[in-house]
Amino acid sequence: MIKVNNHLGTIGISDRYLKTLVSKTAESCFGVADINRAGAVQGIEGFIKRKRAENFGVSIKHTPSGRPVIGLHISVAYGVNLNAIANSIIHKVEYVLESEAGVKPEKVNVFIDKMLG
Repeated sequence: MIKVNNHLGTIGISDRYLKTLVSKTAESCFGVADINRAGAVQGIEGFIKRKRAENFGVSIKHTPSGRPVIGLHISVAYGVNLNAIANSIIHKVEYVLESEAGVKPEKVNVFIDKMLG
């Protein structure tokens, strides 16, 4: 959980909300075909539960300063510029997190796992 202090007081923002926000933002970017499961735990959960959760593919780790480091695993469409897509997603996720949640991420890492044709 991230705590944001402002003139109204302290606001707690859950990691689940941030993961859903990042996932929805990435899915709306051009060239993103799918969000992939990140890591063994999410892969096993998906296999057992047989359903797709909205926040699969997004991992959040917190720095000692309290700022999140976002990891995002995606599949992209064949024929798109990978560098352009990754940079676009990074900038859009940073913008949405700052404008919607008031959270400035330390870093956003985009991992392109698959290219779908």
